Amino acid sequence: MADETTSSSPTIDPYEYLQFFPNPDGTATRKSNVLLSKTISDPDHDPRVLFKDVPIGTSDNTWARIFLPRQVLDSSSTTKLPLIVYYHGGGFILGSLDDRLFHDFCSNVALEYPAVVVSAQYRLAPEHRLPAAYDDSMEALHWIKTTQEELLKKYADFSSCFLMGPSAGANTAYQVGLRAAAQVEDILPLKIKGLILQHLFIGGVKRTESELRLMNNPIFPVCASDLMWEFSLPHGADRDHEYCNLTVGGGSDVLDQIKQLGWKVLITATTGDPMIDRQVEMARTMEQRGVQVKSHYDEGGYHGIDVIEPEKRKAVPVIMKEFVNSAMAPQSVKDIVG
Repeated sequence: MADETTSSSPTIDPYEYLQFFPNPDGTATRKSNVLLSKTISDPDHDPRVLFKDVPIGTSDNTWARIFLPRQVLDSSSTTKLPLIVYYHGGGFILGSLDDRLFHDFCSNVALEYPAVVVSAQYRLAPEHRLPAAYDDSMEALHWIKTTQEELLKKYADFSSCFLMGPSAGANTAYQVGLRAAAQVEDILPLKIKGLILQHLFIGGVKRTESELRLMNNPIFPVCASDLMWEFSLPHGADRDHEYCNLTVGGGSDVLDQIKQLGWKVLITATTGDPMIDRQVEMARTMEQRGVQVKSHYDEGGYHGIDVIEPEKRKAVPVIMKEFVNSAMAPQSVKDIVG
């Protein structure tokens, strides 16, 4: 299975594995792969959750999907729900908030937490290399703070906002968090309370022990992550760029600001992920800088299991609830919807 020790010599073709094929003009051809498939109109969507698509960027055609548990529409409570801004995964070169995995995950979080979830789309590389995804994701925050969209104004608590994502979405949530922490006045009335980083997409030039041990991991081989960084990082950058190696130089100076703001960070990971050593190092780096970090590591598993497997997906809101409630203390949201 995905947590087995494997050869340190690559044996997988990352282009075929990802069904990602670069073109001479700098674009790429993406074909359906085993993990990502679009679900623009899904009859299996949970009817207990309302979702609505809204445009964000007019020049780059970015957009977002809002998820709201339908029970709040019939509730007499005036207490608003926490706001979770979600960024999808895909290594910055694949994926969409339309993909079944991410849609179902957001729907489940909105229902089970409960919360208002805004899933934000961003442009992909190599057509739009980093920091385009970060720029678009930051733009989503500015859209949220000024929108007149009733589902957000009426039901979302802008003073209890969390940034969340899996894999590249976790990397994006972290990078957007750095930007937001450096300009807290500019995003008011949004007040970020914490970051929820699932299976953080992170790298570096020098291989770690877990990367060597799980080089040919069948769910997420190291060569696939290498390819993703090759086509998403700025031209000429290697994997020790600050977008990829998040602990280089002891981490961002903005971590000091995150500490002062009192934000909390939740990092979830599995020992079967080739990036586990780096994720543990990231948690340690933030802790050394005084950031309040809660880590949750599962034995075995694989990269993205929390999104991919339905049973694991259902368990995430339980972990989130404990974390979010602690970040919002002394306020409690467990009885918001009755």
